[in-house]
Amino acid sequence: MFEVGVRAEFSATHRLRGDFGAATQPHGHAYRVEAVVRGPALGPDGTLLDVEALRRLLDDTLAPLAGRDLDTVPGLCGLNTTAEVVARHLFDVLRAGLLRLGDPVTGRLASLCVTVWESPEVWAGYDATLHDPAG
Repeated sequence: MFEVGVRAEFSATHRLRGDFGAATQPHGHAYRVEAVVRGPALGPDGTLLDVEALRRLLDDTLAPLAGRDLDTVPGLCGLNTTAEVVARHLFDVLRAGLLRLGDPVTGRLASLCVTVWESPEVWAGYDATLHDPAG
């Protein structure tokens, strides 16, 4: 299986609901996000996916979150904005963007994995097939 990926960063605030101690108070993170696509075959140009296209999609996905309170962002509002929930949200947005690229590109892609780091030591991710996001 081939894979290509990109990383980007954004800063945002949030607060957790539940038994999370100090994290239930508003606080911020310098998030790092990695998006990786996988597929079994390369295109005629020798690539799985143009990494610049993936970079643009990731940048476009993160732009609405940068500098924001994640608890107020459409798609996250009303959810407990854990790293897991943020990773799934980013997966959904990136998946939609990848599918808009259309065939033959998306025909080569089998899966997408999104990993979100809240700090250098704490991360969560969501990984599923591209054409069936339920995994």
